[in-house]
Amino acid sequence: MQLFWEHGYERTAISDIVAAARVRSGSLYHFFATKEELLIAVLEAYLGALQPQVMDPAFAAAADPLERVFAVLDGYRRAILGTDFRYRCPIGSLALEMQNASTRARELVDRNFAAWRASIASCLRDASPALRDDVDSDSLAAFVLTVMEGGVMQASAERAIERYDESVRHLRTYLASLQRR
Repeated sequence: MQLFWEHGYERTAISDIVAAARVRSGSLYHFFATKEELLIAVLEAYLGALQPQVMDPAFAAAADPLERVFAVLDGYRRAILGTDFRYRCPIGSLALEMQNASTRARELVDRNFAAWRASIASCLRDASPALRDDVDSDSLAAFVLTVMEGGVMQASAERAIERYDESVRHLRTYLASLQRR
């Protein structure tokens, strides 16, 4: 996971994985016949970790459903700053490399994004009494994901948090405009 996150799937060699795991290549191939099988295991692990490692801590930090969305985004902000701008969303980074991957790997990337959107959409549905009737929680959750991914990418590229903060601030303004008057 760490090597794919730091270097990407394509640039991570089996020799890098074997060295980092401190195993012989035969041991690796005993469990994973190909590098792509390892990628699939990594994507499954990310999917399993989303709720307990990303969403649950953020949701516990805020009672208001809309503030839970911003608590999730604040977690990414802390990750960006805590890694001195080296942080990239691991699924977003891997997604950019998946055009040549197997159907299974692409499906797992899609499932990771779908699970992220579903968690955010559940917050938005919980906030629905305060939101206008025409708000589509699922579509809005996709927009929140786009704000997060774009903000993370820009902060990482520029090595500055301002673009991320601006993106989140504009999202907050937009969500406020969707509230009932």
